Amino acid sequence: MSARLIPPSSELTQPYWRAARADELAVQFCQHCDQHSFPPRAHCPQCGSAELEWRTVSGRGSVYTFTIAYRPPHPVFSEHCPMVIAVIELEEGPRMISNIVGCDPATVEIGMAVQVAFEEIEDSKVTLPVFTPVKTS
Repeated sequence: MSARLIPPSSELTQPYWRAARADELAVQFCQHCDQHSFPPRAHCPQCGSAELEWRTVSGRGSVYTFTIAYRPPHPVFSEHCPMVIAVIELEEGPRMISNIVGCDPATVEIGMAVQVAFEEIEDSKVTLPVFTPVKTS
């Protein structure tokens, strides 16, 4: 467990945070146009339908883009720097912002295969989805 800032939560995002506490990555799925989407919203960004449900996804994806923060953006992050802040493109299509952990930041590259992992936040009931490189043999 580590200290972090606690992300905001709302009625709309509760299914996402409940899934993360269960070590599952969930995103919304539109029953009208069969598209996954993230971040959570009241209507599908593709077709505008409100026919959205939460689905567990594979947690596999690739690095779409990233940056390395060498200076902490907030004092609570000082033990985490340098840290990789990345946009991950999930296999199911949506992109999400997260951290890449478990590797030397200098080894991260665009297109790198990653897999979701879960990080418990100290003194809270929040679990953050983060990503780790997929081990290649």
